[in-house]
Amino acid sequence: MNIKNKKVLVVGLGMSGLAVARFLKKRGAVVTVTDMAAEERMPDYAREIRAMGIRLELGIHIIKTFESAELIVISPGVPHTIKPVKKAIEKGVPVIGEIELASRFIGELVIAITGTNGKTTTTRLLGKMLEHSGIKVFVAGNIGNPLIEYLDMREKVEMLVVEVSSFQLDTIDMFRPKIGVLLNIAEDHLDRYPDFAAYAASKGRLFKNQKKSDTAVLNRADLLVGEVTGKIDSKKIYFCDQADNGSALAALKLANEAFTAGHNKENAYAAASAALEAGGNLDGIQAALDTFKADPHRLEYITTINDVMFYDDSKATNIAALARALESFNKPVSLIMGGRDKGGDYLTLRGAVGKHVKKVVVIGEAKEKIISALGNTVNVEQASTIEAAVSAAYKAAGPGDAVLLSPACSSFDMFKSYKERGKRFRLAARSLGG
Repeated sequence: MNIKNKKVLVVGLGMSGLAVARFLKKRGAVVTVTDMAAEERMPDYAREIRAMGIRLELGIHIIKTFESAELIVISPGVPHTIKPVKKAIEKGVPVIGEIELASRFIGELVIAITGTNGKTTTTRLLGKMLEHSGIKVFVAGNIGNPLIEYLDMREKVEMLVVEVSSFQLDTIDMFRPKIGVLLNIAEDHLDRYPDFAAYAASKGRLFKNQKKSDTAVLNRADLLVGEVTGKIDSKKIYFCDQADNGSALAALKLANEAFTAGHNKENAYAAASAALEAGGNLDGIQAALDTFKADPHRLEYITTINDVMFYDDSKATNIAALARALESFNKPVSLIMGGRDKGGDYLTLRGAVGKHVKKVVVIGEAKEKIISALGNTVNVEQASTIEAAVSAAYKAAGPGDAVLLSPACSSFDMFKSYKERGKRFRLAARSLGG
């Protein structure tokens, strides 16, 4: 792909947009960056863009800029359906994402992981399995390291392990992972997609360009996974089967407490299946399983106060993630949930909440919707801050119970990120101990 002297518009000035702009400028493209946010919201990024001599349009999207570009690279946080992008497409301007752009320059074997829940855990774990197997890897993508940054690294690797979100898959064209992993599909991001079918189809795009010589690692137990992968050309491996049918993976031991929850066992077998397919060995896979530490803010144990255990599951930003979290507990739970609604149906939580939860404390913009759905199932209380929610949940808990933050919503109504929400929860929980 020749980008020298090409007029390229980068849409979205975040971590991904900055990395793309830097990559393009270094290779001689004529780059413009645009973002609807004002400069005071991203002063460091804006300063770095200007230091590179790149034109910057902030606080507005100018349609003429979009229409006059020869290529648009759009960040995952920006919907590819906004009016300026549509106008550019009508003019024949190609629109791709950072993952797609990077893939045009990458020759190494790529393993890509997607799914509604468990992507980050599986991606990190797979990277460790391959490293322990003696394979040089670079872990990138939605996990926090833009894939495109690999192209300017001095030290090259044998394989790239890439976490890919549905938003990133929306803007692929030729991206073709040698091994693709689809963990599960459940309701999420319905505030951005027209319906659930569109979101599910986006996940299936991971296998869009795979051939018979490529591999799809799939969850046979998830019917939606089966629906979106029914007609793909690649070889199919079902990771849950690997643990049950006497295969090599059946000998693996999941003694590490990180895998006590059922969903993390699935993540472990998915990663192990992909690792074996990529040339990893059982010793390396087992070593990774034995030493793996769970992600922060993902069913993370925080503290115990008066025999009440506190867990931070702030990364559970959709309804399916909350349901999975609740199924991990064999003790009564005081649940803190809520935030910015993403369009899911909280009524589907009635069974899990009725079985595991003694009280729900709701926060954020979704409060009323959650109360309407669950108010007849469990005692529900509202709180205006995370600190007040922690206090209320703790008061409702008895010895041996758990207080769980598992919001089933995004954090952006009250916090900058799920990480900030989790940190505030931790501080509030620990402060109860005096």
